[in-house]
Amino acid sequence: MEFGIGIPTSSESWRLAQRAEELGFTHAWFYDTQMITADCFVAMGAAAMKTSRIRLGTGVLVPSNRIAAVTANAFATLNGLAPGRIDFGVGTGFSARRAMGLGAIRLAELEDYIRVVYELLAERTVETVIEGKPRKIRFLNPDAGLFNLKDPIRLHLSAYGPKSRAMVGRLGAAWKTFIADLPGGLAAIEEMQRAWGAAGRAAEDLYATAWVCGCVLQPGEPADSPRAMRQAGPRAAVLLHRAADLDMEGWKNSSEVPPSTQASIDGYVEVARGFEPADARYLMNHRGHFLFVKPEERPFVTAELIRRTTFTAPEQELTQRVEALRDAGWKQLVFPITPGEEDAIEDWARIARAFC
Repeated sequence: MEFGIGIPTSSESWRLAQRAEELGFTHAWFYDTQMITADCFVAMGAAAMKTSRIRLGTGVLVPSNRIAAVTANAFATLNGLAPGRIDFGVGTGFSARRAMGLGAIRLAELEDYIRVVYELLAERTVETVIEGKPRKIRFLNPDAGLFNLKDPIRLHLSAYGPKSRAMVGRLGAAWKTFIADLPGGLAAIEEMQRAWGAAGRAAEDLYATAWVCGCVLQPGEPADSPRAMRQAGPRAAVLLHRAADLDMEGWKNSSEVPPSTQASIDGYVEVARGFEPADARYLMNHRGHFLFVKPEERPFVTAELIRRTTFTAPEQELTQRVEALRDAGWKQLVFPITPGEEDAIEDWARIARAFC
């Protein structure tokens, strides 16, 4: 089994990627959320210069952030800095788009975007729509030695629903998703395995990555301790943000709401109805998203919400969960690291070493 870290992108991200490499992690994934974190490609370039083995990927890139030609160029450039160590993680957009008051892009747009990027990386001429008109484009000087189009860049597709899982199978992509608990992780991999098989793919070829947020609790430490709140609280708060988005914009909430957390959800949604400016409440709703627990939501991020939405538990219990996920077919687990809690990578490294 392989293990990665999720990095809230900053100008100093190379330090965390470098430490992850030293600890034996195989992947470093950089957030592409331009209104929340720093630019992923700039940070990955720095990390490429400071590492030699760890794979570097977008976790995940959002197509509406940049046109396909720019993305293909960025990956080819990174591939020159870290040959054969670059991964293309991509999805329809959640954090990056909702922070600007936008819903996810359509799956058809995502699939076409992937097509254009990979046609360009293959040094082919491809037709795509630019500024409302179809245009033929290609890299004009691939033999000039300015970037690397030779080493493969693997596609990792973020998929949650049946249609997006079917796309994973159709494209033969690696698959990634978030899981909140062990039962959910086991159910998700079973659904993806069925979709993979339905596409005529061999079972052993499915590369499945689960993003697992949480905190490795010390003996006797509660799930809502200050440390757990900093490390796991931001992921738990995502459930609050999703519920408020549904109330504000009507965007579908794809996260299950456990009955035991309903009071917290309802309480936060009521508070969020008063966010300013009134015509852009999403700005306050997504402040701190996946980075920290803001004061307005702290009363609603309870120990129960953290337990139900994250892998926050003592080390022995977490090791048992990881073992069950590995045996179910997951190939990689990613542990996101929250800003200011970089030392948490040492805790997750201890768990990872048990499976190396």
